[in-house]
Amino acid sequence: MSKVLIIAEHDGTNLNQSTARCLSCAQPLDASGADVVVLASQCTAIAEQAAGLSGVARVITVERAENEHAVAAIIAPQIVALASDYDYVLAPSTTFGKDLTPRVAALMGVGQVSDIMSVEGPRQFKRPIYAGNAVVLVEVPEGQTIVATVRVASFRPVAAGGQATITAADISVDLPAHTRFVELKSGDSGDRPDLQTAKVVLSGWRGLGSEENFGILYQLADRMNAAVGASRAAVDAGYVPNEMQVGQTGKIIAPDLYMAFGISGAIQHLTGIKDAGTIVAINKDGEAPIFEIADIGLVGDLFDVIPELEKRL
Repeated sequence: MSKVLIIAEHDGTNLNQSTARCLSCAQPLDASGADVVVLASQCTAIAEQAAGLSGVARVITVERAENEHAVAAIIAPQIVALASDYDYVLAPSTTFGKDLTPRVAALMGVGQVSDIMSVEGPRQFKRPIYAGNAVVLVEVPEGQTIVATVRVASFRPVAAGGQATITAADISVDLPAHTRFVELKSGDSGDRPDLQTAKVVLSGWRGLGSEENFGILYQLADRMNAAVGASRAAVDAGYVPNEMQVGQTGKIIAPDLYMAFGISGAIQHLTGIKDAGTIVAINKDGEAPIFEIADIGLVGDLFDVIPELEKRL
């Protein structure tokens, strides 16, 4: 029977929804349930959240002071120490997973499968290439552990209702000293939902004109309990921080509703939103490429449309 190990992503207190999406990917690989490993300085609260998800067979905790921050160089050797008992090691295709899994695969001497978007067989997976313009079938040879990242936008999170057991693992492994945590800097999104897990996302582009003008989008988002994203042009112009970028070189998201304000629809941006449930495009250029893929389109100036939307809300 195949065994699946999922590396939990968390912020030190709360489990990221990307872990629940990885569990959806794992279900065709092992119907009996996957093991979830939580590495942290204090694991109890996170482990309990993981144990409450359906499809979890067991939660393994690795509690060490060195795991207070998710430093890939520190976590990877610990994952490798656990991985010998598993056929699959999965992590979300987020910044966390993209940083960690190449190290795990290299230490294990295997290749990595990136961005799994569907499971076609025990060792066959589909993944996007060429900025999402094509999908390739990847087959992993027999006899090696599969280390992979899961394209979280392609999978729905599993439901709650699990009652998995929680066990502590004592891993004796020398951790590298050449990498250390210095500090974490991130933009302040206030009380708005996380961009990668939000059900509603509003995005703006460079045409908003300034960091201050993005305020009208934040105001609308707060009314809608939505997250706020941005095009690369807005990030490059310095209007918003990098973590708000949506697209091929930013966040890949799959909200129920995505509203694009002034975004033209370059292929790099569309790659990041193609799995959204409903796409609404607002642009004063009626020939903008984004209208070709939008479910609802409105030709108009965003500075007129956003206040009108607020009034109607």
